Amino acid sequence: MTPTSDKITKNVVFLVLVAALGYFVDIYDLVVFSVIRIKSLQDIGISEADMRTTGAFILNMQMFGLLVGGIIWGIIGDKFGRIKVLFGSILMYSVANFANGFVHDITWYAIVRVIAGIGLAGELGAGITLVSETLSKEKRGYGTMIVAVVGLFGAVAAAQVGKHYEWRTAYFVGGSLGIALLLLRMGTFESGMFKNVEKANVSKGNMLMLFNNWGRFSKYLCCILIGAPLWYVVGILITQSPEFGKALGATEKLSPGDGIMYSYIGIAIGDIVAGLFAQFTRSRKLTMAIFLLLTLVSTFTYLGSTGITPQKFIWLSFFMGCTVGYWATFVTIASEQFGTNIRSTVTTTVPNFVRGALIPISAGFNALVLHYGMIKSGYIMMVILTVISLIALSRLKESFGKDLNYVEADGESVSHVNVA
Repeated sequence: MTPTSDKITKNVVFLVLVAALGYFVDIYDLVVFSVIRIKSLQDIGISEADMRTTGAFILNMQMFGLLVGGIIWGIIGDKFGRIKVLFGSILMYSVANFANGFVHDITWYAIVRVIAGIGLAGELGAGITLVSETLSKEKRGYGTMIVAVVGLFGAVAAAQVGKHYEWRTAYFVGGSLGIALLLLRMGTFESGMFKNVEKANVSKGNMLMLFNNWGRFSKYLCCILIGAPLWYVVGILITQSPEFGKALGATEKLSPGDGIMYSYIGIAIGDIVAGLFAQFTRSRKLTMAIFLLLTLVSTFTYLGSTGITPQKFIWLSFFMGCTVGYWATFVTIASEQFGTNIRSTVTTTVPNFVRGALIPISAGFNALVLHYGMIKSGYIMMVILTVISLIALSRLKESFGKDLNYVEADGESVSHVNVA
């Protein structure tokens, strides 16, 4: 191997590492509220009766920020470069997390979580886009798998910090991690594919392209729908575990912090298994289908656990995490479906729209609870989301090993323009 190729290899490894650490901080900040929800709301004076609805409101505000931020950062990534998103997004959510440590009422708590959500929205999409465009088509699945696995342990860190320290400290830690990572990113480099498109006379970061052609729009919508069950599991079944535990007749109050920590350990392991399985079978679609069906099994086991103990809850959280461990596969599928000129827009908005889908999912679930109670509503919502996801998956083309060096044509045409 020549010195030049040695340098290239080291640069690529460094890029994957920085993207992975960025996702680590992203996940830490994304789930920290779920971990310290009860502790922080009690401290600012929220009653036990209002705990669930107030917590859902703040979480929805964060998810709304992710929706808005996904659009903003996705467009910036396609118009001005993936690196600019990596720097801008982490700076925004780091500052927001420092601010979160000083809030004393619900209004400011919600406002700051919206701002944090906007910042968090850019991290994963820019990182996955960079890795996908830099690694070879045969190896990019390994790269995105590493990003996801390292990143998901950010939830473990959030759970440990939230459990052992005061809730305001948990936010300060998140902000400090972001600033430290910002300095590390000084050595990152831009995607070669983006540089080629930057010089080409094509429309870049035009989100309307996803809506002005039925083929592109339906493909984009399907990419979002296949990921919905994951955030239902984490955002409702585990985050609201104290309420589910009460409905199941739990022997002790269940800890959402423990549930999130062990579920994310499971997700990390599931991502490794899903990534390797996709490489072995050369099919991301088959991998997704198997994991979606396994998720149905794991959630039904959880919802049927009458008299659940905290120990059983931890094991079930881990089991559910393993079965929804298709996050890296899901985001990679989205990245591989579209051309370089709108790839950042897609790869950034899709996971954030999935996260933001927790808002209507939560509203639908709450409406069901009024009529059927927590447990039966949990079953109904899980079946609905799984059926929708499987139908959406069936409509997508297999993308494993696809050459990504092309752009999408503007207007009504779906033809691709090679930029090599």
